[in-house]
Amino acid sequence: MMAHDAQTRQARSWLPHPLMTVLLILIWILLQNSFSLGNLLLGVVLGVLFPLMTASFWPDRPHIRNYGKAVVYFLVVIGDIVTANIQVARLILFARVSSLQPRWLCVPLALTRPEAITLLAGTVTMTPGTVSCDLSADGRHLLVHCLDEPDPEAAVRRIKMRYEARLMEIFE
Repeated sequence: MMAHDAQTRQARSWLPHPLMTVLLILIWILLQNSFSLGNLLLGVVLGVLFPLMTASFWPDRPHIRNYGKAVVYFLVVIGDIVTANIQVARLILFARVSSLQPRWLCVPLALTRPEAITLLAGTVTMTPGTVSCDLSADGRHLLVHCLDEPDPEAAVRRIKMRYEARLMEIFE
């Protein structure tokens, strides 16, 4: 058992973030727009070096409890982005400016992990029609601006149920 722990620690010292290494290799190959042995080798070098160089910045890296739910979250967010793009385009093209109901929302957070809060804020900002603007000093509230929101309480509930609850299942 002790030999296995030593091997795991040694592997982590060379690959502190294995998922990031694989992701960097894939992104490098996609950016090159062609597959060759040289591109693959350079991708592997970059995929190993970048996480090694940045490992000290992530001493307490986030632990993802459920990768399946992370994939579902990603798909939900992509679907919401597409839907929100259509809604915002409709507002821009057909709604009168005077009929819009912009709102500031204060979303109370149950999330405690900084990575999860950052992901929530990024998700809100990536969804057209909403922007996360500030996080309270204690990290317990997120300030969000909505382009058109007739029911602020429903918007807060939607953010908490659709995004925050899923992030809690993934990270906490």
